[in-house]
Amino acid sequence: MAGSWRAAALAVAMVCFVASSCVLGFPEEDLVGRLPGQPAVGFRQFAGYVDVDVKAGRSLFYYFAEAQDNAAGRPLTLWLNGGPGCSSVGGGAFTELGPFYPRGDGRGLRLNKKSWNKVSNLLFVESPAGVGWSYSNTSSDYNTGDARTANDMYKFLLGWYKKFPEYRSSSLLLSGESYAGHYIPQLTDVLLTHNEKSKGFKFNIKGVAIGNPLLKLDRDVPATYEYFWSHGMISDEIFLAINKGCDFEDYTFGSPHNESKSCNDAIAEANAVVGQYVNNYDVILDVCYPSIVMQELRLRKYVTKISLGVDVCMSYERYFYFNLPEVQHALHANRTHLPYGWGMCSDVLNYTDKDGNINILPLLQRIVEHKIPVWIFSGDQDSVVPLLGSRTLVRELAHDMGLPVTVPYSTWFRKGQVGGWTTEYGNLLTFATVRGASHMVPFAQPDRALGLFRSFVLGQRLPNTTYPPIGD
Repeated sequence: MAGSWRAAALAVAMVCFVASSCVLGFPEEDLVGRLPGQPAVGFRQFAGYVDVDVKAGRSLFYYFAEAQDNAAGRPLTLWLNGGPGCSSVGGGAFTELGPFYPRGDGRGLRLNKKSWNKVSNLLFVESPAGVGWSYSNTSSDYNTGDARTANDMYKFLLGWYKKFPEYRSSSLLLSGESYAGHYIPQLTDVLLTHNEKSKGFKFNIKGVAIGNPLLKLDRDVPATYEYFWSHGMISDEIFLAINKGCDFEDYTFGSPHNESKSCNDAIAEANAVVGQYVNNYDVILDVCYPSIVMQELRLRKYVTKISLGVDVCMSYERYFYFNLPEVQHALHANRTHLPYGWGMCSDVLNYTDKDGNINILPLLQRIVEHKIPVWIFSGDQDSVVPLLGSRTLVRELAHDMGLPVTVPYSTWFRKGQVGGWTTEYGNLLTFATVRGASHMVPFAQPDRALGLFRSFVLGQRLPNTTYPPIGD
């Protein structure tokens, strides 16, 4: 397969040389012929680096999967995972919405039949530097925050478009989950500022969609304890103690500050009652026991732990796969031979806590005012950034903007079943839940996530009847 793609690339280059009228549409050096243990596919994939600060030696790693058909006519979707400091390649690309999942033995891949590249080209970036295989030769760069992350992603996109000029005019969709509730709106804000100042190239932004996003800490944090209580995970007494003793106004990302002793005691008791044997990112999902899994992987057994149709040990299979030298070679990754292994979330990054307190709602307002659709979607089994906070914040934003309800809160359907609940304000701001989904919506409910994403891409409202859309 690799040879055939390279032959095609050379043929195109020869035509361009003779005609002197076209530009090679992709970087041959970033073309991924076939990953170890990968099933055969009919679309191209690329991986490599884009320098964002040559002087500092700061560079971001990306993985790009073209759409399964008609790539030139499909939009380009950028996906960012959160953390802050977690890998979009390891998360979004290879365990959620990309074309492949890790195989149970940790040494190969299997097809994701519900990949979002059925309807869009997909671009995943390990951001900021210090995450995954993204790096800097200047160690102080690993002390960072939201502003530099957004500006580096802006520089990355400009550099990526130079590698892939045919996508410069494609519709650009900006998406992600969790702390991408900060990443995506702040990046969009930078891109809109570029568009306002540029007399040449402008980003063709057509939509923003973020899953279970951190938007406003002093509302998202108490929502966690409301969720625990509403799902029978903590008692009335503990919940009432939290309500009485905590105001969450001085809550800094990751820990409460200046809260009363009664508040801190109640939160500690709540966390103890919930315990470590529940996956807070999906409260109905079983947990994986990594020590057992890693032993089985090393014994080369083909094992898959299944809970409600979900491989709960996929994160460990992914870790094993990405640390294989042959995988890194095939992905053109780890070009500087980093002194640590690949990990899903960075151990070298020192991301400032204070940026977690930034109120993102004014940025969402600016995006909507530019007539760019914004979708906020929430897996309803997530207690980390629960729908209870996100739904309230979207409603409050719509109220502050004077946006009328254009779709009353109601069910949406996927293949004859309830996919979740949704509402829309002013034809531009949508909130939707995904029934049975976790913090990582495409991981827990791949089919419903694909249905939601397809509607977003097509600029359609979520279906409100049990009949599936034509061509679904």
